[in-house]
Amino acid sequence: MINFKIWKNTRRFFDAGDKNFRLIFFSFVTGIIAGIAGSIFRLVLAYIGEFRDVLYINAENGSFFYRLLPWIFGAITIGISLFLVKRFAPETSGSGVQEIEGALDGIRPLRWKRVIPVKFFASLFSLGSGLLLGREGPTVQIGANIGKMTEDVFKQTPDERNPLVAAGAAAGLASAFNAPLAGIIFVIEEMHGHFRHTFYSVAAIMIASGTADLAVRILIGADPVIKMSVFPAPDVSYIWMFVVLGVLLSFAGYLFNFMIIKILDFFHDISKTYLIISVVFAALLIAVTGIINPKMIGGGYETVRLVLDNSLSLKLLAVLFAGRLLLTVFSYGLGVPGGIFAPLLALGVIFGMFFGTLIHLYFPDFTVSSGVFAVAGMAGIFAATVRAPLTGLVLAVEMTSNYEMILPLIITAVTASVVTAQSGNSPIYTVLLRRTVTESLPAKVRQ
Repeated sequence: MINFKIWKNTRRFFDAGDKNFRLIFFSFVTGIIAGIAGSIFRLVLAYIGEFRDVLYINAENGSFFYRLLPWIFGAITIGISLFLVKRFAPETSGSGVQEIEGALDGIRPLRWKRVIPVKFFASLFSLGSGLLLGREGPTVQIGANIGKMTEDVFKQTPDERNPLVAAGAAAGLASAFNAPLAGIIFVIEEMHGHFRHTFYSVAAIMIASGTADLAVRILIGADPVIKMSVFPAPDVSYIWMFVVLGVLLSFAGYLFNFMIIKILDFFHDISKTYLIISVVFAALLIAVTGIINPKMIGGGYETVRLVLDNSLSLKLLAVLFAGRLLLTVFSYGLGVPGGIFAPLLALGVIFGMFFGTLIHLYFPDFTVSSGVFAVAGMAGIFAATVRAPLTGLVLAVEMTSNYEMILPLIITAVTASVVTAQSGNSPIYTVLLRRTVTESLPAKVRQ
C-alpha cells in the first residue's frame, strides 16, 4: 500500500512537471515568434514612414500636384486599412487590448488565422498613413493571437490557452517598445481580472516578454525608444509639484476617455457615405498637419523629440496638446487598427513640458529641468487613462532610461490614478470591452 501511494504521488509529480515544462517551452516559442513579428512590423513601418516623409518634403517644396500627393496617399492607405478590418476581421479595429481581455474571460473569440494577417497589414496601412495611433496595440493583439496559434498548432490542452495568450500579449508590448518589464507588468496589472495567476503562468509571461525583447534587440537594436537626457532625481522639496501634476493629469485622462467613447458612439451609427467622407477628411487633416510639420503626425515619437529638443512657448505647447488630443481621438474613432499607448505618452510629454515651463515662469530660481516633468507626464497620463500606474511608471522608465526618476514617477502616477478613480473615470479598456460585448449582443437583448 505504501509503495502504491509513493508511486502514485511520484507519477503525479512528473505529470505536473511535464505539463509545466510544456507551458514554459511554448511560451518561449510564442515569445520568439511574437518578437520576430514585432520586429518585422516595426521595420516595415519605418520604411513606410520614410516614404511618407519624402512625400511631405516634396509637398513643402513642390507644385500643387505634389501637395496633393500626401492627401491621396493618406486617403488610400486609410481606406485600405478600414476595408480590410470591416471585410475580414472587425475585431482588429482599434487597439485590440479589450479583445484580448475578453478572450481571457472566454467571452470573445480568438480567430488567429484571420486576426494575425489582417491586424498586421491593416495596421501598416493605418499607421503608415500618419494617423495618430501607436504600434503597441497591433503588436499586443498579434502577440496574443500568436499565443493562441501556438496552442492550436501544437495541440495544447484548453487549460493552457490563458497563460499562452497572456504571454503573447506581454511579448507584443515588449516588442513594440523595447520594454520587457512593462509587458510583464501590463498583463499582471491591467489584465488581473481576466488572467489566472499561478507561478508557472507568470513565469510564462516573463519568458515570452524577455524572449520577444531579445529578438527585437537582435533584429533592430537595444536603444531606448525615446532618446532623451537622463535626469538626476529632483530634490525632495519639489515632490509636491509632482502631486499637483498628477492631479492635473487625472483631468486630462478623464477628458481623453470621455472623448474616445463619444467619438466611437458617433462613428458606430454613421452611414457608409459619411464614413467615406470621414476618411477623406481625416486624410486631409493629416496631410495639412504633416505639410506644416511632419513631426506633428504619427504615433508621437517624433513629436516627443520635437518637444524635448526645442524650447517651445507655453502657447505653442498648449496648441500642440489640444491638436494632438483631437487628432488622436479622431484617428481612433475611424475604426482602423492602432493603439493609444504611444499617442497618450506623447500627450503626457507635452503636458509635462507645459507644466514645467509654467513652473519656471513663476519660479525663476527653480533648478529642475522641464524634461523631468515630461517624463512624469508620460506615467501620469497613462495611469489616469488606463488606470495602470505601475505599467505607466515602468513604460516611462524603460522608454527613456530615466531610472533615477522612480520616486517622482510614483508620486505622479499614484496621484493621477487615485484622483481619476475617485472622479468615477473607468479604465478605458474596461469601457471598451463592455462596449464590444454589448454591441455583439442581439438588438433585442441590448434593449
